[in-house]
Amino acid sequence: MSRAQQPSRRTVLAVAVAAAMTGTAAPAAAAATAPRTAAAGPGRAQPRPIDYHAWTTYRDWRCGTVQGARAVPGRRPGVVIGAPAGRTDYTDPHTGTTATWEYATWTSPVHPLTVPATEVVASWNAHTPDGTWLQVELTGTYSDGTGTPWYVMGRWAAGDQDIKRTSVDGQTDGRSTVWTDTFAVDDASTGLRLTSYRLRLTLYRRPGTRLTPTVWRLGAMGSDIPDRFTVPASTPGLAQELAVPRYSQEIHKGQYPEYDNGGEAWCSPTSSQMIIEYWGGRLTAEQLSWVDPSYADPQVCHAARSTYDHQYQGCGNWPFNAAYAATFDGLQGVVTRLASLTDLETLIAAGIPAITSQSFRKDELTGAGYGTSGHLMTVIGFTAEGDVIAGDPAAPDDDAVRRVYKRREWENIWLRTKRYNASGKVVSGTGGVCYLYFPAHPTPHQRKALAAVGVR
Repeated sequence: MSRAQQPSRRTVLAVAVAAAMTGTAAPAAAAATAPRTAAAGPGRAQPRPIDYHAWTTYRDWRCGTVQGARAVPGRRPGVVIGAPAGRTDYTDPHTGTTATWEYATWTSPVHPLTVPATEVVASWNAHTPDGTWLQVELTGTYSDGTGTPWYVMGRWAAGDQDIKRTSVDGQTDGRSTVWTDTFAVDDASTGLRLTSYRLRLTLYRRPGTRLTPTVWRLGAMGSDIPDRFTVPASTPGLAQELAVPRYSQEIHKGQYPEYDNGGEAWCSPTSSQMIIEYWGGRLTAEQLSWVDPSYADPQVCHAARSTYDHQYQGCGNWPFNAAYAATFDGLQGVVTRLASLTDLETLIAAGIPAITSQSFRKDELTGAGYGTSGHLMTVIGFTAEGDVIAGDPAAPDDDAVRRVYKRREWENIWLRTKRYNASGKVVSGTGGVCYLYFPAHPTPHQRKALAAVGVR
């Protein structure tokens, strides 16, 4: 997302649907006002309002329903095209080109959500050789027993030579809508929730080849974050900083304007590239050969091109960023929500930085120097006082990327679901959204930390 003062496209859409459904300014993404179904009693912990679930093992892949796809074992099990189920034509809406593709499908078992959800975001990790691509869809059951249609959550390839990577607008059944990368119940105040879902993969390749996409991870985060302008203060519990590279989006201002008007809007891919390189991911000279050699940090330009969503017209599609991270050997990426700064401390203690999404007025985050309707930055540690050490790409140059933000201010702008913008209007907050990138084979300490925040 851009750090610009004007509303992001996601915010504009959320406000529009909320106004249509409820007649108020509160966005649909923030309208989780009904009580949760599993409320805690005296002396009992509140249930975690987030359910991330994924299919990753050979057994997982064998439990799915297939048409032309097959599970493959190995150190990193996955699903591939076996004997194609058939052929289909696809007209790319962004080029007008129609091509014929062989395809196969894998459909997950039903996943009952541990917390009935107002929002669901799918994410995936895959290898798509040239001449292949994939589509991810979601269908679910509402709390009243009725079902949703199959919603397209993304059409994706690592490159952009075969199809243009894209989300799909205009998907709604009058009760829920897909806003770019997020399934959302239109009016959460009615108590309607999604209680379960299935995901479907469709794998595509050019006819007559033996190429295939390979999908290693497919999952989704369902959540029912309570409506809130503020969150309780957490107690500092860690002083540690990770050695994460520092990249500024601002030095790319005006570069490659075809990708969301250039670098000033590249907070998401810039943050992604920082964490990818922390884990050792590197681009080759050949991969970067398309970038103007006079540009500094060409890998940031490549990340922007590789995460660009041609429908959203931006680089801030959350699952596309996670999928880009997983194109690097030995990495995987997920989109989820965290419940607290304690969750972030747990990850940092295990050596796992995070990419977080937040929105705030200029006066709400001391030292930022800007306000934003949606911005991604990295969290790389905590000071001895518990303040947040961030890699903030909204810096004038790489040297200025490291920032220290006040703990109480930062946790509130990240975890709240509602806020007042500079005009005094009630708009949405992100409710703890983050990207997590980590090794394909985590250490026991890393696995324990990930499990503690709901990622397995």
